[in-house]
Amino acid sequence: MEETGSTRQKALKINLDARKFGTFAEIGAGQEVVRWFFHAGRAAGTIAKTISAYDMAISDGIYGPTKHYVSRERLEAMLDHEFKRLVERLDSTRGERTAFFVFADTSTTQTHSRQPAGHSWLGVRFQTEPRGEPSEIIVHAEMLDPVTIQQQEALGLAGVNLIYGAFYYADDPPHLIESLMDDLSRRRIEMDMIKFSGPAFSQVDNRLMSLQLVEQGLTDAAMFTAAGEVVQPAEVLYKKPVMIERGSFRPVTNVTLQMIDRAIHQLPAATPPEEPAAIMEMTLNNLMCESAIDHRDFLARVDILSALGKMVMISNYTRFDRVTSYLRQYTKNCIGMAVGVPTLLEIFDPKYYEDLEGGILEGLGRLFQGEVKLFVYPTKQSDTGELTTADEVAVQPELKHLYRYLLDNGFIVSIGEFDPEQLHVTPAAVLAAIQSGDPSWEKLVPQQAAAVIKQKGLFGYRATP
Repeated sequence: MEETGSTRQKALKINLDARKFGTFAEIGAGQEVVRWFFHAGRAAGTIAKTISAYDMAISDGIYGPTKHYVSRERLEAMLDHEFKRLVERLDSTRGERTAFFVFADTSTTQTHSRQPAGHSWLGVRFQTEPRGEPSEIIVHAEMLDPVTIQQQEALGLAGVNLIYGAFYYADDPPHLIESLMDDLSRRRIEMDMIKFSGPAFSQVDNRLMSLQLVEQGLTDAAMFTAAGEVVQPAEVLYKKPVMIERGSFRPVTNVTLQMIDRAIHQLPAATPPEEPAAIMEMTLNNLMCESAIDHRDFLARVDILSALGKMVMISNYTRFDRVTSYLRQYTKNCIGMAVGVPTLLEIFDPKYYEDLEGGILEGLGRLFQGEVKLFVYPTKQSDTGELTTADEVAVQPELKHLYRYLLDNGFIVSIGEFDPEQLHVTPAAVLAAIQSGDPSWEKLVPQQAAAVIKQKGLFGYRATP
């Protein structure tokens, strides 16, 4: 692997590349990215223009009005405007020998009156060859340093890494993602969304790139919609009620789908009325096949969830309280978690909270922060046919009173509507039937899921002999 060197060396290498020439547009945290190119020397070979349209009226006059100044919408407007102007003004004089680019960011840093710390949208639009169609990378970053100037410094490093990656690692997106953290650490910055587009990335699946962000430790969680559009959580969760279900989804069964859909029906009504965001979450542990994550297997699960219209979240969270704490950053509305009885028992197992000073009490306190409810789908024992609901769950004796308190006060809720005929069905049994050619599995999964599995030959599907 190539040695990337320091941030200054990266900037200097770009400055010395006679084919690269472009504009830097930065709003909200100084001009920390372009500063590296000036300090590295030979900047005249790279920089066509720098601009910081900091005043809102000036910014709107150049890029058009927007509801949110630190947003994907504003970043895209900046990239559109500046790239168009750059090509209009310089193509006739140097277009034959120059690959043009625009870097832009719009940021907010910490103030004394606002928590949490800052965040930024960063993007680069670039040609890989003179007069070629441009490609683009967009990133969202949370800046975690406690002091504004440190957040600005981290933004500068991230911006140089992004530009360098676009120029020199476009043919290796996983390495490009890894390089975004050069000279940085997760104590300083978190990158929770990345989107690649354009001819340089025609073979890139952005859902896999979201997985890369979590696998490589740039973030703890990443999300994308049923349509496969990668999103920053605030874009889809802001002020909304949320229902989330955790699982492997290999494959989704009728019970899996009923669990979240029927839990949604029992969510408290939002004021004003808001359609709940339904999220299917897979952890890195859920995705492990033997000792590694199989990307094709991951996409198989995602294709099915997309066909069912569900948003997908990938995380490295093992404890459930970390999930609700994460979601609570983006919505003050009700958060529901749809779980089965076996998962409910895991939540009340003290071994999962041994790393917390307050043990299970601290963990459950974090889990139920704000308006949070566990919606519990009943379970039927396959050998006895006995039905177990949230009301009959037998937790450890020392936790009985705590469990009863949560149940009586509506933190734990039984899902009232369910289909008793398939409660005994497990994903493992369905998977075995899919792989053996037993046609009975088709009645155990949603019709849309069955169609995708058969059409794409997922999970080792074998047609009935």
